[in-house]
Amino acid sequence: MNTVHSLPSYLDPNHLGPWGIYLQQVDRVTPYLGHLARWVETLKRPKRAMIVDVPIELDNGTVAHFEGYRVQHNLSRGPGKGGVRFHQDVTLSEVMALSAWMSVKNAAVNLPYGGAKGGIRVDPKTLSKGELERLTRRYTSEIGVIIGPSKDIPAPDMNTNEQVMAWMMDTYSMNVGATATGVVTGKPIALGGSLGRREATGRGVFTVAQEAAQRIQLELKGSRVAVQGLGNVGGVAAQLFAQAGCRVVAVQDHAGTVFNEAGLNIDALLAHVSTHGSVKGFAPAQTLGNDQFWSVPCDILVPAALEQQITVDNAGQIQARLVIEGANGPTTPQADDILAERGILVVPDVIANAGGVTVSYFEWVQDFSSFFWSEDEINARLVRLMREAFAAVWQTAEQHKVSLRTATFIIACTRILQARELRGLYP
Repeated sequence: MNTVHSLPSYLDPNHLGPWGIYLQQVDRVTPYLGHLARWVETLKRPKRAMIVDVPIELDNGTVAHFEGYRVQHNLSRGPGKGGVRFHQDVTLSEVMALSAWMSVKNAAVNLPYGGAKGGIRVDPKTLSKGELERLTRRYTSEIGVIIGPSKDIPAPDMNTNEQVMAWMMDTYSMNVGATATGVVTGKPIALGGSLGRREATGRGVFTVAQEAAQRIQLELKGSRVAVQGLGNVGGVAAQLFAQAGCRVVAVQDHAGTVFNEAGLNIDALLAHVSTHGSVKGFAPAQTLGNDQFWSVPCDILVPAALEQQITVDNAGQIQARLVIEGANGPTTPQADDILAERGILVVPDVIANAGGVTVSYFEWVQDFSSFFWSEDEINARLVRLMREAFAAVWQTAEQHKVSLRTATFIIACTRILQARELRGLYP
């Protein structure tokens, strides 16, 4: 007799949150997995989830405690790979979902990695540089037992950067007694980082936008683009769109929305953000209400900020022909359906923003071999891999008459579960 065990709330597909969205995506792909569907529960359960206390001494002498996470979703195809974010709203559900999307992303681009993700619930803007270093080093020590160049390789994510990766690499290296450059990616060039890594995710977003636009006969030059988020992903993508002759007509960040029908000067806007901390107050531009951003007439919309930005509440307002997901999980499944019904093509996060982890893979390979490539070589390899991966997704979508998201999941989940089946269960 089979015993049915109820799922804990964070594994419940009806539970609100990023993990629930991921579970719904897995359910949508299951009918296309054939005999591998026998293993589908593998995708619905993280292999390992670590919650750690991160105490540090603040500059004023008091001790503060922060909650940190490292989740390894699946390691069947190789070591875990995924970023570490510092944000005040980080939750276990979010990190679990992000780790699972990394499993899918790595498999979709056919990188020899599993999926992992990490984070600390903290607003880094409230910490001094010294406090941030102590936080990073303590967190790295706490998760040190499960990371390593052949076990799990962290990388930058929201509010983390090359300096944070340098501290993580140094801490891990001191604890193991040898310099281990391959334990993280996204490092400074002087410590084994890769040329082109900082721009890689935005370059990947632009590359798949080119490929998608070509397939729907959308002329890129002169097209109107709206970008949500002007950080490492959205900022680079916006620059590349502008360089290609597109008009970036609207940009939204955490503080506001700016609009110019003739096109925003992206270099000037990035300089404004660098000085003032946000797009707010940029001229010449019209200020819009944040809700108005979603109804801006455009050809290409790039959500490159946080999860769950396109929902049932605003999906009906979007006027774009293409949505290119620069962020992880920006569109809910219900909003996905609305966009599909309205004929708006969505290029999903798990392929659209895979440029960063692809160049992270290049960095990891270069660290192992101690042989480094030129930036032109890096960019050429990145564009070739992204184009090949997108072509495979497009072909699968046409074959099964499904969305690009489901097609990407078909390819990725098949690869993950094939590895799971071939490896078998031990003991």
